[in-house]
Amino acid sequence: MKTPSKTGSRTSPKKGAPSKGLTYAASGVDIEAGDAVVDLIKPSLRRTHSARVMGQHGAFAGMFRLDYNEALFKRNYRDPVLVACTDGVGTKVKLAADRGILDTVGIDCVAMNVNDLIVQGAEPLFFLDYLGLSRVDPPETAAIIEGVARGCEIAGCALIGGECAEMPDIYEPGDFDVAGFAVGVVELARAVDPARVEPGDVLIGLRSSGIHSNGFSLVRRIIQHAQLDLDEVHPELDPERTLAQVLLEPTRIYARPVVKLLSGYRVKKVVSGMAHITGGGLPGNLNRALHDGVAAEVQLDSWEVPRLFTYLQEHGNVADDEMFRVFNMGIGYVLIVRPTFAEAVQRKLRSFGEDPVRLGKIVRGKGEVTLR
Repeated sequence: MKTPSKTGSRTSPKKGAPSKGLTYAASGVDIEAGDAVVDLIKPSLRRTHSARVMGQHGAFAGMFRLDYNEALFKRNYRDPVLVACTDGVGTKVKLAADRGILDTVGIDCVAMNVNDLIVQGAEPLFFLDYLGLSRVDPPETAAIIEGVARGCEIAGCALIGGECAEMPDIYEPGDFDVAGFAVGVVELARAVDPARVEPGDVLIGLRSSGIHSNGFSLVRRIIQHAQLDLDEVHPELDPERTLAQVLLEPTRIYARPVVKLLSGYRVKKVVSGMAHITGGGLPGNLNRALHDGVAAEVQLDSWEVPRLFTYLQEHGNVADDEMFRVFNMGIGYVLIVRPTFAEAVQRKLRSFGEDPVRLGKIVRGKGEVTLR
């Protein structure tokens, strides 16, 4: 993790040196605070590293071995394809900053990336983060990055570097933004291809943990409109946590169960498509897993929408169509599965700790998603 300095220097100014004229610190950038963050996060980063991570902590770039020459570790990729994506957490960070809850948005950042990556059938390999903020407060900044490291642990990928940029002229005091970049690998023959989706395939949904990281501009508008108290406990949502804590529940990371499921079918292509349900909801994401000759029919009575969504809908007077267009409504990930394997896939997912929902099916159509 590099320091906020953009000069390329890895050293801090000598303490006690006489001050002459303008300084970087006086302009709002504290190099020593950035160095302190680097030291604080070392243990968190190391927990995400395997033998495939190379180079030293704090280097200018991270290094990761795609394969090994050693027979013990050799992965034998025959025709590897690298898969990459980048994403952020959106305005959820504003709520986190306002309430001082900083240890969860890093998990969100990892989730938003690796959940997109595994849709292609890829295994996450490594992750890099970017944190922009007004001022580096070492404990608070380390808490955000430790959340990123925790997300990488959950996803099974290595956090091999990142950037912490202190920019007081860009961010207001207390504000920050976090984004990330993930890289994975998939065998070319195993990459997910929407052309394989066929009528009769079954839709299997994996439950979300809440709002995840999309729609928070509307969430914050509802809070303002209804004058909701973020520090109040609402028993119908959670008897022990405040509304802010419920809303900031981290995005679920589906990497381990999905990768484990796919690895169990190395010959048969049981999963014909997948979708990460983000902004746009089921209609705006499931359609991306389809080709122009098929359509998806989702049965709305196949799962119970979590109370948090209906709570927000009631307080914001939001129409049903808008809710399903903006939020995941309790389903964070969808797999499209061959019908003869649907029951087996659900059993496997349950054994991995998931609670899969049979959402509907694929029919002939023109790439559309219908909510019934």
